[in-house]
Amino acid sequence: MGLFERLRGDDGPRVAFIGIDGVPYSLLAEHSDRFPNLTALGEAGAGGAIDSIVPPESSACWPALTTGVNPGETGVYGFQDRENGSYETYVPMGRDVQATRLWDRVTDADRKATVMNVPVTFPPQRNVQRMVSGFLSPSVGKASHPEELTQTLEDGDYIIDVNAKLGHKDDKGEFVDHAHKTMDRRFDAFEQYLSADDWDLFFGVFMTTDRINHFLFKDYEHDGENREAFFEFYEQLDDYLGQIRELLPDDVTLVVASDHGFTSLDYEVHCNTWLKEQGLLSYEDDDHSELGDIAADATAYSLIPGRFYINLEGREPRGSVPESEYEAVREDLKSRLEALEGPDGTPVCERVVEKEDAFRGDHDDIAADLVAIPNHGFDLKSGFSGHDDVFDTGPRNGMHSFDNATLFIDDDDATIEDADLYDIAPTILELMEIDYDRTDFDGASLL
Repeated sequence: MGLFERLRGDDGPRVAFIGIDGVPYSLLAEHSDRFPNLTALGEAGAGGAIDSIVPPESSACWPALTTGVNPGETGVYGFQDRENGSYETYVPMGRDVQATRLWDRVTDADRKATVMNVPVTFPPQRNVQRMVSGFLSPSVGKASHPEELTQTLEDGDYIIDVNAKLGHKDDKGEFVDHAHKTMDRRFDAFEQYLSADDWDLFFGVFMTTDRINHFLFKDYEHDGENREAFFEFYEQLDDYLGQIRELLPDDVTLVVASDHGFTSLDYEVHCNTWLKEQGLLSYEDDDHSELGDIAADATAYSLIPGRFYINLEGREPRGSVPESEYEAVREDLKSRLEALEGPDGTPVCERVVEKEDAFRGDHDDIAADLVAIPNHGFDLKSGFSGHDDVFDTGPRNGMHSFDNATLFIDDDDATIEDADLYDIAPTILELMEIDYDRTDFDGASLL
C-alpha cells in the first residue's frame, strides 16, 4: 500500500526498478532474518538467483540489463574496449551503447522515465524526464538533467560514487563511513523523486553495494574483522528498500536486481604477465605501459576482465597471426587457459568461452576471441606493466561472479527460474503493458 496518492493521469501500470550492484542472492537468502524487507518482497512475489553475462563486468552488465541484449548488440564489453583496427582503447560511456535502452522504449510509448545513477549513462540523456548519470560521471553538475534535478542534487550533497581509494587503507572505517554517506544521500534523492509520483518508470541504482563487496566480502565469508560492518551496511540497505516498497502506490511494481554476483577473492591473476611467460606476448621496449606497446611478434593480449585477443593479421595494426592459423592459435590459447592452475593447484578458469558462443549482433567485431570465466577466488587482471608475478594479492578481497546475481519481482505472477540478466528488460515492459517485439531481446519475460 503506497503512502502517496497518484499525482498524474492513469496511463497504465508502472515499475520502480532499484539496482543493487553486485549483490549475490545467496547473501540475502542465507541471512533472511537480517534482511526482513527483501525476504518479505520475495515471499510476496518472486525472488531468486539469476545468471549474469559474459563477461560479468559492471560496465558491460548494465548496458545488457537495460537493453535486454548481449554485448554484441550493445557494443560494450567491459570497462575498457578496443578501437577497430587499432591498439587504441577507450572507456565506454553512455553514447557508446548502441542498443535501445529500456527508458527509451518507455519514452517512445509516450510514458515518462526518471533514471538515477545507472552506470554507463554519461552524459545524461535529454529525451527522458530526468536523469543523473552514474559510475564514471565527472560531477553532479555535468551528470544531471534538467537543471531542477541538478540543483536539488547539489543542494542535497548528492554523491555519485563512493571514494574507492579509501578502501585501500588497512583500516576500513573511513571507507565504510563514506559508503554509508553515499548510500544515505542516494536514498534521500530516490525518496524525493519516487514520492513526486510523476513518472511511469523509475530506474535507480545503488552502486555502493559493489564497492563494499570489493573490500569487505571476504570478511563476510570468512568471519573477518569487518564482518559486522558489512552486515550493518546491508541491513541499512534492506531498511531503505523496505521504505521504498512502502511508499510506492498500488499501480507500481517494485523490481530489485543486481548485475552480477560476488565471491571472495584469493588471487589477482595478471593475464598479460602470464601471456608473456607463455611466450605469447612481447613488447617493443622494456618501458611498456599500454596495449599500443606490444611488439609485432606478439601472438595474443588481454583486456579486463578475462578477455583474450589474438594478434591477428589484417585486424590488429601489427598483427602476427595469419588468418589461416587463427583457429589453431585460438584453440592452443584456450587449452593453455583451461590448464592454468593457481598456486594451490586449483584451476583458474571455470570455463573459457569462444566469442561466437557469447556474442552476436551488429557490434561483435570488437569482441574478444576468448573470454575466460574464472573460478571463484581468481580475479583476472590485464595491466601491461608493473606486475612481475602472475599471481598476486591487492587491497580488494571480493570479486565479481557470473552466477548468483539477484532478482526480486513484487508480483506473484512472476517466476524466477533459469533466468538471466537479459530477462529483466522484457519483464519490465510487460509489467508496464508496453508492446515490444520478442525478437528484440536475448531474454524473455518472467511473467
